[in-house]
Amino acid sequence: MLTASVLLGLLAIALAWPVPLALARAAWPARAPATALVLWQAIALAGGLSMIGALLTFGLVPFGERIVPASAALVRNVAVTGVTPAVPVWHVIALCAGLLLGAHLVFNLVLTVVRIDRQRRRHRELVELLSSPIPDLPHSRLIDLQLPVAYCLPGSAHSVTVFSAGLLELLDADQLAAVIEHERAHLSQRHYLVLLAFDAWHTSLPWFPIANTSQREVGMLIEMVADDHARATVDDASLSSAIDLVAAASADQRMPPAESLGSTHGARSTDTAARVDRIRHGNRLGTAGRATVLAGSFALVAVPTVLLFAG
Repeated sequence: MLTASVLLGLLAIALAWPVPLALARAAWPARAPATALVLWQAIALAGGLSMIGALLTFGLVPFGERIVPASAALVRNVAVTGVTPAVPVWHVIALCAGLLLGAHLVFNLVLTVVRIDRQRRRHRELVELLSSPIPDLPHSRLIDLQLPVAYCLPGSAHSVTVFSAGLLELLDADQLAAVIEHERAHLSQRHYLVLLAFDAWHTSLPWFPIANTSQREVGMLIEMVADDHARATVDDASLSSAIDLVAAASADQRMPPAESLGSTHGARSTDTAARVDRIRHGNRLGTAGRATVLAGSFALVAVPTVLLFAG
């Protein structure tokens, strides 16, 4: 089990620092945002498993060669006689650190779910108070705001999509259809759940590159996935011009285009330019490339799982 602990530790270091930084600099994710999104989720999951697994397997070395029987032996030892002095202190420290890290991650996930749910409920109450229904669009609200804004509010009963008066005045019918399809993609594909998980990851380990980098990159990839969904229904020119118009109007009013066209974490001018450029000039990643990335994503999760339980 000591070998497994060392391998898990090396994998955890790689997934916490060089791998996410390299992926963030890569150009191919813009050609296959949905596939890249799967890879980011695999990196986060495998990274968490590796960090916790490295500490637990090292801590359990004195109790056996496999994690399950070693855990059972530890429980029997503690229940009957307590941890004996023969167990080196660094194994005890590693075991406690692994348990605390796991509890920390779970606690922050629950805390993030509760916090975001509370914020959404308050936001929804304000929207209901300050907006009016749009007759031709079910579960949508119109808010009297000149800043061009469109975003979705997930709900337990049904979700609501909010549009500003400024957005409706700015866009023509085709461009508005592109925005609507973009927002529908966020809701139908449950993008808010993916973002919630990475928000929790960032809250738990804000100093790790995997947490900092992944939150921004995942937010950008989700926007690209929603763009691709809209492109299946509307023409590329309408979508790209809508993104450009919203960004330009927001810049003229000296306001960041946060949540315009579904941008969940806000948008920068470079992000807007990247989205428009890929719509107008980008090419898709080939089938072989996407299959390779998906296979690698599966392997990333499988490797720490096998190391953890095979010892």
